[in-house]
Amino acid sequence: MFPSLAFAALVALVPAQPAALNLTNVRNTFGQLGPTRVTSKFLPGDVVFLAYDIEGVTVGEDGRVQYSTQLEVFDKDAKSLFKQDPAERLEFIPLGGGRIPAQAFITIGVDQPAGEYTAKVVVTDKVSKQTKTIERKFEVTALEFGLVGVYASADDRGSNPAPTTGVVGQTIFVFYSAVGFKRDEKKQPSMQFEMTPLDDTGKPTLGKPISHVVTAADEKLPTYPLRFALPLTRPGKFSVRLSCTDKLSGKTATQEIPVVVIAAEK
Repeated sequence: MFPSLAFAALVALVPAQPAALNLTNVRNTFGQLGPTRVTSKFLPGDVVFLAYDIEGVTVGEDGRVQYSTQLEVFDKDAKSLFKQDPAERLEFIPLGGGRIPAQAFITIGVDQPAGEYTAKVVVTDKVSKQTKTIERKFEVTALEFGLVGVYASADDRGSNPAPTTGVVGQTIFVFYSAVGFKRDEKKQPSMQFEMTPLDDTGKPTLGKPISHVVTAADEKLPTYPLRFALPLTRPGKFSVRLSCTDKLSGKTATQEIPVVVIAAEK
């Protein structure tokens, strides 16, 4: 048996092992920073946002993180339909911790066949050389009238992704599109988009929805996008009901997303 002092010296010589790389909190979301999307079914024309956390990644003394991600999509027969080359990433996490949020997204064409698909994401820590993989199944349904591309942005152009959690005084813009709508003999649609803010009991906060009627659209575009501004004027938990009625088919599609407003610090 080694003397305790000698044993302690041997332990001190063993190099520290890097933390185990892991991918956690895997979920579908509404947009890049939006809330969790419960269903894994998507209409053609929608976007699959796959969010996850990278844990145990090596963080340099300067707060820099070097890693790569690779995305591949398979059909139900495990045939590769799309493979992205590894994307080299350099992130800065000045608040410390060995976890960073990440996301992959897949744009579904309006002509995409219905069926089950699998998204595979491979993450490699460029310092420790560890690699971790996640796989997530999703279903593309047959094309029909519905809402796609639901997300929030900090600007009215939709170029700065935003969460649906914000601070009093902030304004977010909610974007969504209609797909699978009918057109008349002149190749024009007839749709009514609405946004209805709801309180935490599900009661509308306005006497009537915010509404926009569409009677003309480029016949080459298979989807019609719209946005509504949502000023965050008081703290609380809310939700927003997005809807669109296709007056030519008589169908209505809806989607609700949660909104949380936090009081500004005094």
